[in-house]
Amino acid sequence: MSSVLRSYKGIFPTLGERVYIDPSCVLVGDITLGDDVGIWPLVAARGDVNHIRIGNRSNIQDGSVLHVTHKNKENPEGYPLVIGEDVTVGHKVMLHGCTIGNRVLVGMGASSSMV
Repeated sequence: MSSVLRSYKGIFPTLGERVYIDPSCVLVGDITLGDDVGIWPLVAARGDVNHIRIGNRSNIQDGSVLHVTHKNKENPEGYPLVIGEDVTVGHKVMLHGCTIGNRVLVGMGASSSMV
């Protein structure tokens, strides 16, 4: 599994208990996965200029892309990506710098962005 986890500026993803990450995924940088999280084939998640947090028992389905927005003078916190607990992110979803609450189903092919 370590080949799918990559550091960015010395920060590696952090995994909870009983996490499944498909070998075809790439998770880079400041990413934290809760317990019992599933990351399915061909997911790309990049916590390079802000952080990604995925709550317990959530799963990210095939081909989804997860990213964040950088911090700047106008927006000192930027927009991290925060996914709550018990969330299903459907196939080929694009999430960029947004917050998804608990117990949410994000439909296949959906996209959401704060920018």
